[in-house]
Formats: sequence, structure tokens, C-alpha cells
Amino acid sequence: MKMIKSPEELKKLKAEATERLYGKEKIRVRVHMGTSGLASGAKEIYDFIRLELEKRNIDADVIGTGDLGYSFAEPTIEVKRPGGNPVVFGNVDKLKADEIIEKYIKSGEYVDGILPVNYRSIN
Repeated sequence: MKMIKSPEELKKLKAEATERLYGKEKIRVRVHMGTSGLASGAKEIYDFIRLELEKRNIDADVIGTGDLGYSFAEPTIEVKRPGGNPVVFGNVDKLKADEIIEKYIKSGEYVDGILPVNYRSIN
């Protein structure tokens, strides 16, 4: 068995194993649809994002989730690009969702509306 000599080598092996098990990592968009999100229009944003990503032939998973704790900034979405960390956007309307798709999802260019992280992911 080959010895792992650095954290970078371990991360590379993990990425290769993950790709073999699950296929290539896709863009993941989580629309927070807790009570405050739904009251603020999250369902419309969820439908809009799914439709627009399909129209633009962008391979992404769009998932409706519960509340993330940003009730003051609803509707909120979390976008995770392959190999990157999740980014949370707040006060997302259809215009902002379109800008996020065009700039951040397609090319990785940050746009206004990013919220600070108030949680930790468990991998």
C-alpha cells in the first residue's frame, strides 16, 4: 500500500475516490425553504432557478432545504461549485438569481449579496 506523504496528496486521493463512487461533482444549489423562506418567496426562486439552469444547459442539482438561520435575508440560496466552498446569497429575487446564474455559477465571479457563514459543514 502506498504511503500518503502530505495533506494535498490525501485530498487528491479523496477527490479521485469520490469521483469513482459518485461520478463527477456537480454544481449544487440549495434553496432554503423553511417557514420564513417560503413566506418570502423561496418556492418561486426554486422554480425559477431550476427552469433557468435547464434552459441554459447547466448541469446542477437544485435542492429545496429547510431553514439555515438567515431569516432576516430570506429568500436565501447556497451555491457550491465543484471543488469550492458553499457560498450563501441573501435577499434573492428573480433578478438576483439570474445574476448569480450568469456570473457566479457559470464563471465563478462573485456578486453582491453574499452572507457570512454562521455554520459548519460536516463532511
